[in-house]
Amino acid sequence: MSHVLSEETHRNMLARIPECTGREVADWLRTVDEGPSLFRFEEKVSWLRHEHDLAYGHAKAIIHEYDLRRAARKFL
Repeated sequence: MSHVLSEETHRNMLARIPECTGREVADWLRTVDEGPSLFRFEEKVSWLRHEHDLAYGHAKAIIHEYDLRRAARKFL
C-alpha cells in the first residue's frame, strides 16, 4: 500500500513540509481529518492539492502519513 518511494523519502518530505508550507504536519493531518470523506488515496491527494494549493509531493506525503496513523489507531 506504499504510495511513497521509501520510508526515508517519506520522512524527508515530512520534515520539509513545515518550512515549505508554513504549517506543521499535525495541522495538515487535522485538516485532512476535518475535510471531506474521500476513500481513494489519489482523491484525497487531489483535494488537498487543489483546496490548499500544495505541491503534489507534499500532499502525497501528508495523505500517506494520515493513512499510516489512521491504520495504526485501528490496531490499538
